[in-house]
Amino acid sequence: MLIIQKHYLREFFKVLTLIAAGLALIFSLLDLIDKIDDFLPYKPSIKSLMLYVVLNFPRYLLYLFPMAILLCSLFVISQAKRREEITAIKAAGGRLRTLFMPFISGGIVLSLFGFILGEMIVPEFSKRAFELKSSIMKKGKNGKNFSFKEGTMWLRAADGSIVKIGLYMPDEKIARDISIFKLGSERIRERIEAEEARWIDIKGSDGKWVLENVTVYDMEQSSIKNHKSLDYQFMGPPSVFAEEIRKPEDMGIKELLRYTKRLEEAGFKNLKLLVDLNSKISYPVVNFFMVLLGISLPMRGKSGGGLATTAIGIFISLIYWVSHAMSLSMGYAGIVPPVIAAWFVPLIFAVIAIKFFRKIHE
Repeated sequence: MLIIQKHYLREFFKVLTLIAAGLALIFSLLDLIDKIDDFLPYKPSIKSLMLYVVLNFPRYLLYLFPMAILLCSLFVISQAKRREEITAIKAAGGRLRTLFMPFISGGIVLSLFGFILGEMIVPEFSKRAFELKSSIMKKGKNGKNFSFKEGTMWLRAADGSIVKIGLYMPDEKIARDISIFKLGSERIRERIEAEEARWIDIKGSDGKWVLENVTVYDMEQSSIKNHKSLDYQFMGPPSVFAEEIRKPEDMGIKELLRYTKRLEEAGFKNLKLLVDLNSKISYPVVNFFMVLLGISLPMRGKSGGGLATTAIGIFISLIYWVSHAMSLSMGYAGIVPPVIAAWFVPLIFAVIAIKFFRKIHE
């Protein structure tokens, strides 16, 4: 039995490596093709474009891992049953649940791998992909330089001032903890500190930023002035910031927790971030149950060929993705709590997978 288990497990991981890497590479290339019109005006090198594909590879590997695991386990077990190997094992007195125990252990390892991939590898590679994209398109930013690190944004405003933003909420178009440094020929000539900046839309124009609870330090006149509000026209519209801020799916759990905590301290509760935070934990867990589902389904009936197995795997994966996306959308809208939105569909698939596994006929 041990030899057979090692054989199936070796085949499982061999096929999984090919399927997962192949799918991730294809989607990384499709992502580059989708953005190629944005890159071409700046004449990037082939090396930069290929590096962009490589840096996006872990992100798509994480997204497609459950589908690859399901397809792989369905394929390996279906082929074993199709060759009557499962029947021979049962005839020899072997127990199927014992045969599949290494797959259960492998499913746990794959869930842990998915968690590590999403927490450590994807955020770092996404950050580098973001920096690469910014460096390629830097010429198109009209002289404005941006960086986003540890929740703090720095930028050079249109008037040449250096602006530091401690916290920015894209949905509300609100920035907190603003520091503006106006530079003279040899030193800072004026510093502006504001608790908050709100974007005000104005009909017929681009709108403006209004600083609130402002303190102006005039270094040349050695004076301090306080203002309840003050217009500032040089930071650019919110759409500029939206392009530069990393998406929640490209952050790790620790980074999301820090950002969520800062929002709460500022008096904001962002449901989308709370849903994404819970989804960061629930998404890798489903890898384990995809293994259970993939080894259980072929045991319930006649096994088809490779195309039929692939079609079943893709169909189930699409059902999972669509239903999970709908559940997350309900969480974003506040219809259901964030925990339920992130865990509802994975738990349903978990119940189905466990039920099917327990009904495997010995």
